[in-house]
Amino acid sequence: MMRFENRREAGHMLAESLSAYANRTDVVVLALPRGGVPVGFEVARALNAPLDVFVVRKLGTPGQEELAMGAIASGGVRVLNDEVIRSFGITDLQIDRVAIREQWELERRELAYRGNRPLPDLLNRTVIIVDDGLATGTTMRAAVAALRSYNPARTVVAVPAAPADICDELRAEVDEVFCLITPEVFWAVGAWYEDFSQTTDAEVHVLLERTFLGMAA
Repeated sequence: MMRFENRREAGHMLAESLSAYANRTDVVVLALPRGGVPVGFEVARALNAPLDVFVVRKLGTPGQEELAMGAIASGGVRVLNDEVIRSFGITDLQIDRVAIREQWELERRELAYRGNRPLPDLLNRTVIIVDDGLATGTTMRAAVAALRSYNPARTVVAVPAAPADICDELRAEVDEVFCLITPEVFWAVGAWYEDFSQTTDAEVHVLLERTFLGMAA
């Protein structure tokens, strides 16, 4: 099965599958930072659509922080993975401690990436939510849940790689899902990239500035 060279290549390939949304005035691309921003930038550029970020924070399982026991998103949304919580015997107090820490980071990133600039008007628009991949899908579910309050006309999830069952589950929650690679044995998102180096805040700033200055076209 194929692997992407990097997030940029993944964004190019993802954009090809989303070509039906190109050059439409109702489309907005929202990327989940940080790793989703390089992917979302390429998608937005190819579709000739505006790009912005939507901040979501994973709630890592105590002792196994890479495994999501839940996620939080802007607007006070919290989504929990009940299966993980039961399997590890995680208490409400443990969840709250992690959520408080991640809420601080969520607010820091919102200020760093957006400043005083508001989120684009999403009312009656088609919102394409992009990330660099899904493992448990919990972070994306938090984003989807939070975005419902903005009343978009259509919500589309687009990722380069995700387990097939996670994509199927998300199809019950949104209007359309695009997953390029859906292996039966998934391992982790990074396993499907040759270069999966961490995206920095500086890289996010550069891509967003290029977008806002009209350089994404």
